[in-house]
Parts: sequence; structure tokens; C-alpha cells
Amino acid sequence: MIARLKLKPNKDKPLRQRHPWVFSGAIAHTRGQPSSEKQVEIVDSKGHWLAFADFSLRSQIRARATSWHHSELPDTAYWRSLLEASIQRRNQLLPTTEARRLVFAESDSIPGLIVDQYDNTLVMQALTAPADARKGEMIAALSDILSPDAIVERDDPMRRKEGLAPADGVVWGALPDHPLIITENEHQFYVDLQAGQKTGFYLDQAENRAALAPYCAGAEVLNAFCYTGAFSVYALAAGAGHVTNIDSSEHALNLAARNMELNGFQSQQWTPVQADVFKQLRLWRDEGRLFDLIILDPPKFANNRRQIDRAARGYKDINWLAMRLLRPGGLLATFSCSGLISRDLFQKIVFGAALDAGRDVRILRHFSQAADHPVLLTFPEGAYLKGLLCHVN
Repeated sequence: MIARLKLKPNKDKPLRQRHPWVFSGAIAHTRGQPSSEKQVEIVDSKGHWLAFADFSLRSQIRARATSWHHSELPDTAYWRSLLEASIQRRNQLLPTTEARRLVFAESDSIPGLIVDQYDNTLVMQALTAPADARKGEMIAALSDILSPDAIVERDDPMRRKEGLAPADGVVWGALPDHPLIITENEHQFYVDLQAGQKTGFYLDQAENRAALAPYCAGAEVLNAFCYTGAFSVYALAAGAGHVTNIDSSEHALNLAARNMELNGFQSQQWTPVQADVFKQLRLWRDEGRLFDLIILDPPKFANNRRQIDRAARGYKDINWLAMRLLRPGGLLATFSCSGLISRDLFQKIVFGAALDAGRDVRILRHFSQAADHPVLLTFPEGAYLKGLLCHVN
């Protein structure tokens, strides 16, 4: 018999509106022995059926809905059909793109699963206990549908919240014996599939890199938290006078340098700085250093709700420092990839930074994640990346 979760009174509205998450506090009691290896069914306080779902015992998000139809209990064929539909959406959106996100977890109705494509290599992350339990059948389906050279699994700290062990390595096929290089809008980049951050490259910023590039012509650019240096490559290709790459990671700076060289730029066109970004920006402020355009693309500052206030202080501090380092009329491209920091809250944080910095700041445009990271309307949490291009006087 399938295990059942019965909700408390008045806790069924989100599910009826097809939001997939059920938090532990919404559950009145369970019937049977729910586990991450099997689907559970969810009913309201009166016993009316609502959905099938994944179950995670260790997570505050106790269940993630997988099917809204009583006759459609998810099985191997069901998951394969969702994979095929997700891939087909990308084929419609980005038919000629060799680097793209193929599966975006709940936003593609496949909770906990991330799949990115780099040419003929796939990188996957199983972020929840149920996604981890069925990754074998997902690997088999992906290999059959796409015939990749290799499928690589990458770890993520989110797995620890689900009680899962680290997971890294080739899980299907074999990696090529040469460095993997992708092309994005005619620019080339090395992708580190085994030691790089996330799945190896920040695919979600592809459209923002292209949108920001024209503003870089003739500018002295600071790329803070530069990672692969992708924003810097776009900036120099658009005619930036000079780019400074700053990151705390030596590995990231070396990768950025390789990408600069790969795209034909000379060493005198950029300067690498290995340092804590907050400390270095304070040092440059004290020295009177100025830039024409600053890019702030920091890592996630908030991993849970308890960290929101601290994250907000961090975002405010880094934006305040950047505004102090811009020449009059300079541009600030500032981002947050913290899903718990809403777009509205992020704009308020930047507003507070502008007030404290004594600067007049105007928003020229808003940034968001690329089209291969879609946002399901019933799951607004999928809209995690937000950014602003600001004119600073």
C-alpha cells in the first residue's frame, strides 16, 4: 500500500494551486511508512486526494509533488516522458546552443534533478533523497535519449540537508582526453567538469553577459567574484580598455586567465587579483581607486531563511563599496543568485546602499536567468537569479 500524508486543516491551498512543496509543519499525520525510494500520496484534512509526491524525511520540505492526477502514479516511463518534454523545450528555445540547462528541477516538474549539457557531455546533480534514489533510471534514460559521450555527477551542499553523502564522478561513458571547450555567442570557454563550481559553468548568466557587453566599450572594468572570467571575455571583446578580475580562488583566476588567452586577449589587457573581495574593495576605496563599470556576481549568500538578514547585510555592503569605487556616471551590474532574496528585497537592498553611499542611482535595466532556466508560474521560487544595471552619480 502506498504511504499517505494527511495535511492539517487549511494547509491544502498551495497544493491545489499546484505549488509542489509541502513543509513538515503542514502534515497532520502519516499512514504507512513513507520513504525516499517510493512515491507517497497526499490528501487534505478531509481525506480528499491531492497529489503524488516525493518524500524526504530529513528535509523541512517533507514532500514535493510529482503528479496531480490520481491515475498517473510516477514510474520509469513517466520520468522518461518528463525528461523528453524538458529536452524538447530546450530544443525549441535554443536549438543551436551547445551549452544549456536541460532539466531545472521543480521548474521542469522533476524535483531535485539538475541536468546541464556541455556539447556531448552531460552534468547532473541529484539534490534530494528521492532524486538520488532514482538517479540510476534517469541516467539510463538520458543516455538512451541523447547518446552522450559521458554523464558526470556533481555534488552540491544541498545534498547534506537531505542526509546524502557527497557524489562526484563519471557515472556513464567516459570523458574525452582533451579539455572541454564550449562556444557561447562566438566566445570560447574551458569548462572544468570535475573541479569547477556548480556544474562547471554559469549557464544562467549567458543572456546577461551578452546584454552587458555593449556598455563595456572603452571602460575600465572590475569583474568581482569573476570565477571563469566569462563577463570579462565579453567585456574585452566589446572593446573594454582594461579588465580587473578578482576572486578569492586561485583555481578560478587561473581558469579565467586561460579563457582570456583562449579568446586571443593579451596579458596586458587584464589584471588578476586573488583576494577576499570585501577586503580588497575596502582597500581600493581607501586608496581612491576608481572604475568605469563594476560587475558584482557573488556566490549565494543565503542558504536558508535564518541567513536572510546576514545575506542582506552582505549584499548591501558589497554594493555600497562598489558605488564608492565608481567614477561619476559609472555603471554597476549587480546580481544575487540567492533564491531567498526576492527581486523586490534585492532592489531595496541596493536602494539602501545608494543612500548610505550618498549616490544618485538609476536603474537602466533588470537582469534575470537565461531562458533555459525557466520559471514555472506555480513555482516562483524557481526565479532565483536577479540583477540590476545601475547608472551611478
